[in-house]
Amino acid sequence: MGLWDALRGRTTPKAAQLDALFAVPSAAMSLEAALGLRPTGTGSVCFRAAEGHASRLSQEEAAGLVGTGGGPRTESVVDDYGYTWLTVRTDPPDPAGLVTDLHAVNAALEAQGFSSSLLCSVISFVDDVGGRAHLVYLYKQGTFYPFVPTGPQSRDTLRERQVRDAVGADLPFEPDPGRWMPIWTLPGA
Repeated sequence: MGLWDALRGRTTPKAAQLDALFAVPSAAMSLEAALGLRPTGTGSVCFRAAEGHASRLSQEEAAGLVGTGGGPRTESVVDDYGYTWLTVRTDPPDPAGLVTDLHAVNAALEAQGFSSSLLCSVISFVDDVGGRAHLVYLYKQGTFYPFVPTGPQSRDTLRERQVRDAVGADLPFEPDPGRWMPIWTLPGA
C-alpha cells in the first residue's frame, strides 16, 4: 500500500498465513500426552464465499483437490451468518494428512483470489469421556486459540487455558483470550 492509497483511505487486506497449520501434528501429540485429547480426523475451513459462478467453481475445485484418488470425504455447509464451512474427514484420524488436506483447500481458494475471504481452520479433538476440544487457526493473525464447548451456548475456559498451556510451545497462540471467539455451530464437530 502506498501513500496515495493511505490518503484516500484504502487499505490492502492482510494476506492469509497458511503454513502454520503444519505445526498441528506435533501439537496433537502434546495434547494427547498432556490432556488425553486425541484427533478426531475432522477439520474444517471457514471462508466467506462470494456470490456467483466463479465462487461455486472455486469451492468445487477445493473439495475436488482432497477428494481425488480415494481421498477423505468432504462436505460443504453454509452457516447462519453466511460463511461456508468445508469439512474434511480422515479415517483413521491422521493429523498430518488432515492438515495437508486443509492446506490444499486453503491454497486452492487462495489461488482463486479468495485469500482475503479465508476466516479460519478448525481441527477437532476428543477425550476418553467424549469431551470435545478444538484448535482454531486464524489466518489473518497467524495464531491459534482453543475452543472447548460444554453445551449449546457454554464453554470451559479453564480447559481452554489448559489446552493452550499444553501446546503453547508447538503453536503460535492468540495472546488475548478476549479474542478467543466461540463457534457454537461448528459443522462436523
